[in-house]
Amino acid sequence: MSLELVKIDAGDPVPADPGAYSGIAFMGGPMSANDDLPWIRAALQLIRNAVDSEVPVIGHCLGGQLMAKALGGVVTRNPVKEIGWGEVRVVESDVSRRWLGDLPAAFPAFHWHGETFSIPHGGTRILASAHCDNQAFALGKHFGMQCHVEMTPRLIGDWCRDWSKEVQALAARVPSVQTPDEMTHDLDARVAALHRIADRIYSEWITGLRP
Repeated sequence: MSLELVKIDAGDPVPADPGAYSGIAFMGGPMSANDDLPWIRAALQLIRNAVDSEVPVIGHCLGGQLMAKALGGVVTRNPVKEIGWGEVRVVESDVSRRWLGDLPAAFPAFHWHGETFSIPHGGTRILASAHCDNQAFALGKHFGMQCHVEMTPRLIGDWCRDWSKEVQALAARVPSVQTPDEMTHDLDARVAALHRIADRIYSEWITGLRP
């Protein structure tokens, strides 16, 4: 299987034809799905076209927000910023059992966001947290996440270097925001556990990939 990395925030053109791909994954980013950026409209259209063509789409954080917006949901400010490790719980349904199987009813995920999405029409809420009601949704073979399951120790370390620019003033008074020391404590074990969650979600998603 070949992979194509499209750096749309660096000027790479958004692919026009989802039919050229078996599946499409959208990752995170510091921008908002509501920003007036030249590539966002094209990304939203690509998601709609992919869903119409039954090309599986998966989104992480900003990617999940783009999916929700493209499919008729809205992206708004979350009541609080959610940054660091935080428990998400499974919203029990036949759909969540399909995607998550025998995973625990609640588990720690990684977070770095100040906005949230609504569940688009036809979607099913899969995960929720104390600070953000909509942490993941599924719509057929498509899966959008607000939380992160793809993190690595290096990526968390890189993000923590920008922590002081964004949230230093919040950490002492907002329970949903952790310090870098809190985020990196026992990091290898926490990331390994997170990847077991990711493996389950990705394993279900790839069953829908087109030949």
